[in-house]
Order: sequence, then C-alpha cells, then structure tokens
Amino acid sequence: MAKLSQEDLLAQFEELTLLELAEFVKAFEEKFDVTAAAPAAVAVAPAGAAPAEAAAEQDEFDVILTGAGDKKIQVIKVVRELTSLGLKEAKDLVDGTPKAVVEKVDKAAAEKAAEALKGAGASVEVK
Repeated sequence: MAKLSQEDLLAQFEELTLLELAEFVKAFEEKFDVTAAAPAAVAVAPAGAAPAEAAAEQDEFDVILTGAGDKKIQVIKVVRELTSLGLKEAKDLVDGTPKAVVEKVDKAAAEKAAEALKGAGASVEVK
C-alpha cells in the first residue's frame, strides 16, 4: 500500500460524514489501543456545557416589583426614573404588581434598579 501524505488523508476525511468519522475514530482507537478522548471531549464539551453555563451564568435579568409597600408615591417616582414612563403608566404598573419594571438588563443594572426600588420601600425580585 502506498503511503498517503497528511494532505491526502485530510482530503479523505473531508469527504466523510460526522457519523462515518466518529466510527473511524472508534476503529482507530481499538486498532492502536489509544484514545482520542481529550480532543473529543473538547469538541463535545462546548455543545453539551452551553445550556449548563447559560443557566449558571445568566447575563440578562428582570427586576420584578412584587409590592409597593407603604411609600407608594416614592415607588412610583423611582419606577418613572427607571422606565421613563408617564405618571399614569407608572402608577398602573405599581398598582398591578407583580410586574416587571425593567427587563433583560445586565446584572449591575438589575441590582441598581432593585436597590433603588427597595430604597423607596418596595419589595422586589430579580430573576
């Protein structure tokens, strides 16, 4: 059998489907008693770990107003500052709790909004 160059081998592998390539790797491992576990784990890990990372490291947060507390007027003022809503819309939002005040913001903005609302006497939940 003629010796194939690395380029020739790569050209042959390019023509294989992923399933055929996986079967080849398995046969290669059995024939030569080696494992390609590290490269395969690296190739598989990002796809398998992406949902777990997304759940672990959330990058978008919602600040939910769960109650206005005793200082409803102060809470309405803070809601207006955070959302640029008019007086009536902000009042309706506060009256209709639980409602999202800000949605899909980064962690720092969510914490800042939650602190501002808590400072005005509201009860808040960050999701």
